Amino acid sequence: MKDVSHSGINCCSSQERRRDSREHMVQESWQDRELGTCPRESPSFHRRFTTLTITREPGSKHRATDGTSQGCASAGSGAATTTTALFEPSGDGKTPQVVVLVGAPGMGKTTMVRKVMVEWREGTLHTQFDFVFCIDCKAIVLPMEASVADLVSQCCPGLRVPAGKILDDQKKILLIFDGFEALGLSLVQPEAELSSDPREVKPLELTLMSLLKKTVIPEASLLITMRPTALGSLRQCLKGEHYVEILGFSAARREEYFHRYFENPSKADMAFRFARGNEILYSLCVIPVMNWTICTALEQELCGKKNLLECSKATTGMMMFYLSQLLKHRDRDNPQVLQQFLLQLCSLAAEGIWKHKVLFEEKEIKDYGLDQSGLLPFFLNERIPREGEDHGNVYAFTHLHLQEFFAAMFYILEDDGEMVSSLGKLEKDVNKLLESYNKSRKDLNVTVRFLFGLVSQKSIEYMDKTIGCRISPRAREELLEWLQERHRGLSHPGQALKVSEMDTFHFLFEMNEKSFTQSALGHFTDLDLKDTKLTLYDLMALSFCIQHWAGLGCVSLQGCSFHWQDPEAKLDASVPWLQWCQLSESCCAELAALLAEHPGLACLELGDSSLGDSGVRLLCEGLQTPGCRLRVLRLRYSRITSACCEDLATVLRTNTSLEELDLSFSEGLRDAGVELLCEGLRHCACPLQTLRLGSCRLSGACCPALAALLLQGPRLTCLDLSDNELAAHGVLQLCQQLRHPACPLRSLGLSTDGFSQALLQELDALRPLQPALKIGNLLEHDVPQAGAMARLPCHRGLLPGRSKVLPSFRRPPLL
Repeated sequence: MKDVSHSGINCCSSQERRRDSREHMVQESWQDRELGTCPRESPSFHRRFTTLTITREPGSKHRATDGTSQGCASAGSGAATTTTALFEPSGDGKTPQVVVLVGAPGMGKTTMVRKVMVEWREGTLHTQFDFVFCIDCKAIVLPMEASVADLVSQCCPGLRVPAGKILDDQKKILLIFDGFEALGLSLVQPEAELSSDPREVKPLELTLMSLLKKTVIPEASLLITMRPTALGSLRQCLKGEHYVEILGFSAARREEYFHRYFENPSKADMAFRFARGNEILYSLCVIPVMNWTICTALEQELCGKKNLLECSKATTGMMMFYLSQLLKHRDRDNPQVLQQFLLQLCSLAAEGIWKHKVLFEEKEIKDYGLDQSGLLPFFLNERIPREGEDHGNVYAFTHLHLQEFFAAMFYILEDDGEMVSSLGKLEKDVNKLLESYNKSRKDLNVTVRFLFGLVSQKSIEYMDKTIGCRISPRAREELLEWLQERHRGLSHPGQALKVSEMDTFHFLFEMNEKSFTQSALGHFTDLDLKDTKLTLYDLMALSFCIQHWAGLGCVSLQGCSFHWQDPEAKLDASVPWLQWCQLSESCCAELAALLAEHPGLACLELGDSSLGDSGVRLLCEGLQTPGCRLRVLRLRYSRITSACCEDLATVLRTNTSLEELDLSFSEGLRDAGVELLCEGLRHCACPLQTLRLGSCRLSGACCPALAALLLQGPRLTCLDLSDNELAAHGVLQLCQQLRHPACPLRSLGLSTDGFSQALLQELDALRPLQPALKIGNLLEHDVPQAGAMARLPCHRGLLPGRSKVLPSFRRPPLL
């Protein structure tokens, strides 16, 4: 019981005594019994409380939501709001006397009641009440017979004012029944036997019915909290009631909760970025208890660690933790009943996922043996039909991702076979699920991700010890075989075996096992992702997999972008938005570490990205480490300028393995940037052979520095200056060096459209001196995607319609 009233020595006529009374009432009222609370949460209630989104409706219009929404949308016709003033006048000007607060387990009903009590104590809301009595129906032991006065006295055993005297002023009283359905009482009672005297002792059912029907203390106010599944019988007893339904946290409130939970702002930011980057976790954060679960798990991960890039708690781990909390005090004396219920629940979930079904009829619930009042409300919400609807009650999982989690459990849980044969609904065929996902059913992605998470060794042990479920070891082998064969089929014959699907890294990160990842990726050599917007979660998944990918030889992220998008930012939807901030730099720091720690990595391609100068500087740190053996670095369309060229020059002076550097389409590079690069290239230790500077807005002022490199610097065999409007004197300086027999250059990229006849003749004269030299517009053999060109800040025609490439120097494609 949560006792809430103690009036002081005398009657509550004195305002000061009432204030002291309220303080005492609230201090003694709360014990942490609701799921999602912990002993240390009580003193920090004010700090952590985050306003919930609710809807209000009169009883004639209310119906419970189906529980499948992915966010906070309003239910029914009520407008969404975030206030806790539950007894304010409604739209018709009337103040409700009976408020029913509805919400699934973990949605924050008890927290909302608790907030009402705190606000009442402080005198900020609900000041029309002098006495508030709160009965925790989940914990109370009530007598078989009692009067209303007895209930009040039992709430406050130290009450010094007679309960009967308090009850005389009915308008000043608020009675709260928290978790009303837990009383399990019959609400079908004869009207003639109801009581009108608050001192009259009656069977408990009759006393409670008298309160609901307003035959006793009719002017007192009632606040009743309950789950949607229990509304059916209660609503028949009430008149003029108003319903307040908790919809959970809005996007803004989710972030606010993280900041309230974590005392350290930087940890709060880090934790929220982690959750926001994982679409499954972020979607689940609409449920307050899931927010608490995620914050609790991340707090444990952050303890003693600098960041969450080392986080081992994947989505599946948090879901299992949530499940263990749900089942913490359920059927401990009869685990077989609980196990059978879970198996049947998983079967229902899987059946629904296959059929794109989220609503289940009451008959289905009974057919699956799930009609158990002590367990069902923790997993399924009940939607009661409105008047005029001809179907019965329907049920839905509290959240779609929870249904997907239980669907995954269906495929990997071991059972004795009796349940499956008795239901005969769906075959436990993991391969069929995986094949369907691979071919067309991309909506199964989350279910497949949970599959990988559930078969990790940690999950197997956790499910066995904490939840009492056994996971089939055969499922691990099937998942491994599927991953290996999947990417072999995507690679072309004769080419390197590459992984080009981001979901593969999600699956492996979800499992989070070094040996499994090594086996899954062991036969592949290339990572090739194109045109992907990578979140922090993607980055963590990639980072984990690359660390354990010994055979990785080439990384290509062409068209990929690393971004952090503010969920509250209001932007024009027609404008693509990429913000380069902490996340992007964090990404480059990880890539720098990759270059240092992964000596087998030979090629890194980050074309058409938003790297910028700051990102390139971080990459350069990795390129300068002794462990870096990178041979090819391609940074096309990376929005870099001359500001980062000094860092690149330092790399070229110190790196002993880089053979190709591609900075094409970096329009901010200009001549000044190229001159800085040439400073670094003058050192003989640099093994660079290919330098691509096509379409970098070069005018020719950098040609003297480039010409000097042809004989004094590294043995450049390919220099691409295509699609740059080079002045004649610059080209002539290059020609002068090319005449020297010791010049090693074999490919020179030039766009000759606009060259004078004299300059063309000068180039033609090189042929007998350098018969192996190929001159032409090299970019025409590697035209970038139109989308990439469109994203350039200034777009010039890449290739002229009629280029004046020398006929005698035409060759097959050079690249």
